[in-house]
Amino acid sequence: MLFIPNRSFTSYCSIDKIEESFRVPLVGSRNLLRSEERGEQQSYYWILEKAGLPFPEKIESPKDINELVMVKLPHAVKKLERGFFTASSYREYLEKSEALIKQGVITREALENARIERYIIGPVFNLDMFYSPIEPEMSKLELLGVDWRFETSLDGHVRLPAPQQMALAEHQLTPEYTVCGHNSATLRESLLDKVFEMGEKYVKATQKHYAPGIIGPFCLQTCVDKDLNFYIYDVAPRVGGGTNVHMSVGHSYGNSLWRRPMSTGRRLALEIRRALQLEKLDAIVT
Repeated sequence: MLFIPNRSFTSYCSIDKIEESFRVPLVGSRNLLRSEERGEQQSYYWILEKAGLPFPEKIESPKDINELVMVKLPHAVKKLERGFFTASSYREYLEKSEALIKQGVITREALENARIERYIIGPVFNLDMFYSPIEPEMSKLELLGVDWRFETSLDGHVRLPAPQQMALAEHQLTPEYTVCGHNSATLRESLLDKVFEMGEKYVKATQKHYAPGIIGPFCLQTCVDKDLNFYIYDVAPRVGGGTNVHMSVGHSYGNSLWRRPMSTGRRLALEIRRALQLEKLDAIVT
């Protein structure tokens, strides 16, 4: 029996529960799952720093806010979702945080442990990648596809004209960032070199600090600024949540590489079959 962790499983189950409850072989990197927890000392930010990869600058204190920032913390009620909000000054930070606490969206305790980072103004792309330690001929690193997300109530806010946004009631003013769907995307070809460079740096860093390193699917969640620079704001060392959009048709880049519809699920199935044929199953499970 093989077990493959995905977004819903790692969201609903704590890492400790995974470690205690599942002793079956796990396709992928069991020891990397904990890096998703931002509170961990060796979180994905730690790995990104070790890899020399770009990520939004951390603001150490709310009093240091002097430009637009994103405040990252969990939602008080929707435990699997975000209580994120933006602010461009310490005053705005205080006003918004107090309003959200009053509305029950966030808690004061969570706010004290929140991560504040510089807001990257630009489109968001989730880079759905795959690393195969058993690939004998081609590159071991693949870009399967790219997706982007729909978020409530943020996407509803941006569809309103500015005068209507300003006229919203107090409890509607600050958008929430609850992911409710995904869509497929592609990148201009000149950016693909940067994508593979980031993927390769991440793979090498995981191999050095989390042996044997990343195995199978992983997702680098990025923003692209006006100068076409990527910033990684989140990492999923597993099947990314946005890959559902590719289930029946495959990923745009994976399809081109494999000359057939290649979703993340099918790519995983192919990897398991190849591992069995090559008698290298132990190389893809932990």
